[in-house]
Amino acid sequence: MPARKSSGKGPAPHGSVPLRAAVLRAGGEPLRMEDLRLEPPRPDEILVRLAASGVCHTDIGLWEYGESGPVILGHEGAGVVQAVGAEVQGLSPGDHVVLSYQSCGHCPECLAGRPVHCENFWDANFGFARLDGSNAYSDGVRGHFFGQSSFATHTLATARNIVRVDKDLPLHLLAPLGCGLQTGAGTVLNSLAVGAGESVLVLGAGSVGLAAVMAARIAGASPVIAVDTVPERLALAEELGATHAVRTERDAGAADVAARIGKIAPRGVDHAVETTGSGAMHSLSLDILAPGGSTALLTGEAAPASLSGGRRAMSVIQGDAVPQRFIPALIGHFRAGRFPFDRLVRFYDFADVNRAMADSLAGTTVKPVLRIAELSEIEAGMAPPTRRGRVSGGRDFA
Repeated sequence: MPARKSSGKGPAPHGSVPLRAAVLRAGGEPLRMEDLRLEPPRPDEILVRLAASGVCHTDIGLWEYGESGPVILGHEGAGVVQAVGAEVQGLSPGDHVVLSYQSCGHCPECLAGRPVHCENFWDANFGFARLDGSNAYSDGVRGHFFGQSSFATHTLATARNIVRVDKDLPLHLLAPLGCGLQTGAGTVLNSLAVGAGESVLVLGAGSVGLAAVMAARIAGASPVIAVDTVPERLALAEELGATHAVRTERDAGAADVAARIGKIAPRGVDHAVETTGSGAMHSLSLDILAPGGSTALLTGEAAPASLSGGRRAMSVIQGDAVPQRFIPALIGHFRAGRFPFDRLVRFYDFADVNRAMADSLAGTTVKPVLRIAELSEIEAGMAPPTRRGRVSGGRDFA
């Protein structure tokens, strides 16, 4: 699709970076490729040339239901560091990185090592601005979604939402680890802390649910029951670790599904992971628990204050993961063949972002990943390393 040229309003900041981004101008409209400019990194920021970005249902929800534009979506980025601010430690130009959620770094929760419960989480991830309210993008376009806005060729991030990865890994494939896969796997391994021999019910076999299935197998859970409306996804769930697959209809009531699950787990299940957002499945995830069981609600529903029989429910964000620890752990499982998330991924050219989002919404693709740039292209455009928060010599990156 043709790019919309920058309006050129106002002078470009010295050392600013030209970029191309898929911009949402109004909710429900197709994203449009636009040429913009990005400020050079501040002392605590890192400039990343993006190689790929996953497409997550959070992106689709904002696109479909009307986020006020113009904004840049995308929050599952992977790329190569191009420049670092003077205060940044432990990262250098040329490093391969995966981007995840943002946190403030200074509230009590962040200081206690629980960034997913950051007191400024909403503003840091959904504010479409830096935490100080500023924006680094030209032409009135707002970015900084999840501290990254990865539907673009370049972005600014901080050390708090960057994870360095080994260069022998397939960088494009790693992009979706930063949100959806981390959420599903982290829910099982961190939030629920599933133990060997415990039963797990996963409601919804999308990318988050399938990540939960793979994590349940890693944990040694049994049985692992996957529920979905799409036969192909259930077949994949069985290949990835589900011991049982239950197909249901979109309008099926909780009682029908519960009866079928009851034949597999007569006492109920030890753990349930609810990824669908369906009211019926929300109720089922609570009613199907065995005494002492736990339900994780992943789509924003409020957890009940109390349940009988020692049962409990929790609303889970990002799988209670600290990305700098959990993403390397998932990569270790991937290398060992225990977390084959590549089975979920379909790649799309960056220009086909609207098709990728439509396919995800329709359920024909489990996890779309946009190929934004090839590594050879990124390496060819690398400027000499700088730690001044600007392009060496004041030049712009190509």
